[in-house]
Amino acid sequence: MTPSRRGPLVPPIIAATAVGLCLFLALQGYYLGFLFASLFTMLLLGIPIAIALAGSCLMYVYLTGRVPDVVVAHRMINGVDSFPLLAIPFFILAGNLMNNGGITTRIFDFAKALMGWMRGGLGHVNVGASIVFSGMSGAAVADAGGLGTIEIKAMRDAGYDQEFAVGITAASSTIGPIIPPSLPMVIYGVMASTSVGQLFAAGLIPGLLMGVVLMVMITWLARRRGYPRDASFSLGFLGVAAKRAFLSLMTPVIIVGGIITGAFTPTEAAIAAVIYALLLGTVVYRTLTWRRLLKVSMETIETTAIILFIVAGASIFAWILTSNQVTQHVVALMGPFSDSQFAVLLFANLVLLVVGCFMETIAAITILVPVLLPLAVAAGVDPVHFGVIMVLNLMIGLLTPPVGMVLYVLSRVSNISFEKCMRGTLPFLVPLVLALLLVTFIPAISMWLPTLFYR
Repeated sequence: MTPSRRGPLVPPIIAATAVGLCLFLALQGYYLGFLFASLFTMLLLGIPIAIALAGSCLMYVYLTGRVPDVVVAHRMINGVDSFPLLAIPFFILAGNLMNNGGITTRIFDFAKALMGWMRGGLGHVNVGASIVFSGMSGAAVADAGGLGTIEIKAMRDAGYDQEFAVGITAASSTIGPIIPPSLPMVIYGVMASTSVGQLFAAGLIPGLLMGVVLMVMITWLARRRGYPRDASFSLGFLGVAAKRAFLSLMTPVIIVGGIITGAFTPTEAAIAAVIYALLLGTVVYRTLTWRRLLKVSMETIETTAIILFIVAGASIFAWILTSNQVTQHVVALMGPFSDSQFAVLLFANLVLLVVGCFMETIAAITILVPVLLPLAVAAGVDPVHFGVIMVLNLMIGLLTPPVGMVLYVLSRVSNISFEKCMRGTLPFLVPLVLALLLVTFIPAISMWLPTLFYR
């Protein structure tokens, strides 16, 4: 989840320069500048982002002397003391259970039977499987790590270029946190005091739009590179695959349908997903052993701890930005453009795309919501619409260096270099950015379902 395991991200001379800048800002009394400089210096040194966030805030509090040091701990605890955050460990556990219980394999086989006949068929299958799986896990890294292993191997065996296989796998995994359920949208909902149910509904159509534009790109590349049709269409084969995957395919129906119809809250939906995945893995498919359950539980605990630690560290950082009226400074910086919805959205997109290159998604959301959301609301942007824009921007950031967590996961899964993964992903950034622009400047794409069901 963090860049810490990869060690320092820059040469020592750049890191030393960054440390010197921090000292200079501290001595000159530019404490807010010191806060940002110390955070990015720690990130450059490879320090885990949660520790970097909390550490920079603690040094800021110590240097200013305006509030007691205990405020840091108090604000961090308050940051994770939220009922909607209970959905996070359950959605993570549900995704891990499905990856380890053979559910992802059945989903992939169904998608292959449904779309494998198209030119560049396994590329389309890749996107289709990600769309279905996104209705279960809510995390791009879970999609990349779970389905990615199956998809890349299948495409390699079929003779596809491995860079193409990794690129489309990386791009399609970003659909996961857009289509409900979504871990980043839960975090955004908590930080923005916005309905998580409405955010989930708002993400459904943009997620499907991302799938459509990626499939258009696959079709164009397949014709240009001469990729074959991987299988002829067969109703019999489709029927067998659908029957085999039927119970697995019911998972997103239960989760999304239950939330939209009001049968249960997003937090209760996460619990329902875990119970259903356990039933499939232990009773129906009988693929989950006690050893696998223990492994899944430990992975869930580790991932949840990392996410909540990041949320806690980012909460104190966001509080410092808010107390220093950073939003007002940003508004003043934009001047006459702060009333223009187009200009504000364009500015927000640029900021989020840049930040997404350097910062983990959860941390970026918790830090930037207090800064950008008031600016967007003042310009007439709906908070639910802005939430989809923010998450989509940061998902694109998962495909860009130096952080690019999805690329690092797929580099490990596919056993090819990070540079090759990045090169294979570049063509698919074009349709993703196109989808982002459509969602940003045509609000009805994301707001139609929330308006239909909630307003």
